[in-house]
Amino acid sequence: MKLITVKNYDEMSQKASSFILDLIQSKENPVLGLATGSTPEGLYRYLIEAYKEGKASFQHVTTFNLDEYVGIERADANSYYSFMQENFFKHVDISPSQTFLPNGKAADLQAECEDYEQLISNASQIDIQVLGLGLNGHIGFNEPGTPFSIRTHVVDLEESTREANSRFFESIDEVPTQAITMGIGTIMESKMILLLVSGEQKAEALVRLFTNEVSEEFPASILQNHPNVVIIADEAASKHLSK
Repeated sequence: MKLITVKNYDEMSQKASSFILDLIQSKENPVLGLATGSTPEGLYRYLIEAYKEGKASFQHVTTFNLDEYVGIERADANSYYSFMQENFFKHVDISPSQTFLPNGKAADLQAECEDYEQLISNASQIDIQVLGLGLNGHIGFNEPGTPFSIRTHVVDLEESTREANSRFFESIDEVPTQAITMGIGTIMESKMILLLVSGEQKAEALVRLFTNEVSEEFPASILQNHPNVVIIADEAASKHLSK
């Protein structure tokens, strides 16, 4: 795992965007694995800026999002589908037919997971998978105890995860209790993983990532076994790491 330490959230976002831009400018049909939440918002702003300045085109890019809540309509402002539209997709020249997210309202959730896994497989490998780091070590919505080999699946969200996400809802009671998430086995097949870590609240989790043994009780620890992981962390998140 390669650690890049930057001063703040904005520098983290800008640095992350440089990896994405280098890929889409050098590869004919790049495949991106994308994330939602507050961590990647700055990354998307920099990518939109590059597009508007004529420095990048997303016409030949295919994207797969990590996850989606179960039981929320895509039109709901709190769906990850809506998040991606508002924060990225509608601002660039990417085709809607090349952007994929799980459908949390599918009638058959197991079939939806299998279909999503097949779509990823059909696209070949994900070139860069963007990840955030959960306070409990979750990546995507793969909570502690999730088997490392698992593929796209339905997961019961831990209370700590629901509490962390409740800031986006009126109350924690509105936060869904389940999600569809890309599995750890799927994530680990990406050619490169770009892990973004920002803020003092993530400092302990980042230390655990570097010091813990690989264990399903801290899902992100599996990244130690991936051949190409770049971690971009700001000073607040990396403050407990040895210099």
